[in-house]
Amino acid sequence: MKPAVASLGRLALTLVLGGAGGALAAFVDLPVAWLLGATVAVAAASLAGVPIHIPARVRDATFFVLGIQAGSGVTPDVVNQLTLWPLSFAIQMIGVAGVVVATNLFLQRVFGWDRETALFASLPGAMSFVLAAATETRADMTRIIVVQSTRLLLLIGVLTPLLGWLEGGEALQTGLRGGIVGAPWQYAALVGVCLAFAWIGIRSRVPGGLILGALIGSALLHGTEIAPVAIPQWIAIPALVVLGCTIGGRLRREDRRAMVELLPASLGAFAIGIVLSGLAGLAALALLGISFGKIALAYAPGALEALTVLAFQFDLDPAYVAAHHVVRFVALALLVPVLARRLPRTVSNASIVARQGAPAEAARDTEDGDPPR
Repeated sequence: MKPAVASLGRLALTLVLGGAGGALAAFVDLPVAWLLGATVAVAAASLAGVPIHIPARVRDATFFVLGIQAGSGVTPDVVNQLTLWPLSFAIQMIGVAGVVVATNLFLQRVFGWDRETALFASLPGAMSFVLAAATETRADMTRIIVVQSTRLLLLIGVLTPLLGWLEGGEALQTGLRGGIVGAPWQYAALVGVCLAFAWIGIRSRVPGGLILGALIGSALLHGTEIAPVAIPQWIAIPALVVLGCTIGGRLRREDRRAMVELLPASLGAFAIGIVLSGLAGLAALALLGISFGKIALAYAPGALEALTVLAFQFDLDPAYVAAHHVVRFVALALLVPVLARRLPRTVSNASIVARQGAPAEAARDTEDGDPPR
């Protein structure tokens, strides 16, 4: 079979599985059903050995659509809260530092992990940079990959129903959201401006540049009411399914044994991250008066793209959430190379890095790369 045909076949199978999982989740009325259901279905299929595949171009097109949608959720209230963001960033980074230190000590003292492996497994997010730097040390790549991937899947699985319960379901309506049905020229203007900003985001090497560029362009046109148009559901739902497939496809069949063996360490690391990030969030809640849902998504030690999308789905200021994940990512991306240079160096299997996504992908996708089979 020709490679192109085989690739299309794997893509079609992946989308069918993700769509079926999303449809089932929607049928039982789960929050953000198409994202959550697709993630769970594809993760289970991938662990079972099903050849999951989301091409980079499909993934990038999806991030572009989701960036436009997230930008449509920006309101004038965002401007009024800008002065609170620097203090919120500071509180968040104190929480991130606590997560790194506590998780590192936990993995070393409780499970006897070496210093290098425990350190890189404890860093919340910036996975492409973490993996690239870790391969230059004596760190155990399998442990790092499993702990980091498990954290991402658990974040989606825990935060989505939690926010659905806290928000009372009102923000989960699937009607037309984020604008109106506009004129054709408004949609053309929206797409054109967002393409320009997305291109600038990619070229600037800003973490998550593609989705952030589209978000900024969309926010400008919605905020000025030049093109306050909504993304139709027939586009938005497939985009959520593709995002779920991308997240769920991180784990592979060969990871099953490692996942079982490393489950206590993964759950412990996840619990530490959630508790300490939650304490930082409570401090921000008390000092800044920002809503709990916004802080939960902004301070969560997870993926920029997925959590920004959740912020839109729950009507929780996606610009605030995205900004905090960019700050966390940039801080970690600057820190990781310094840490790698200070640790004993060795040469790890390069195929692992290729499998998880090289640092060059960071400007488009900070967490959820499409590792080839």
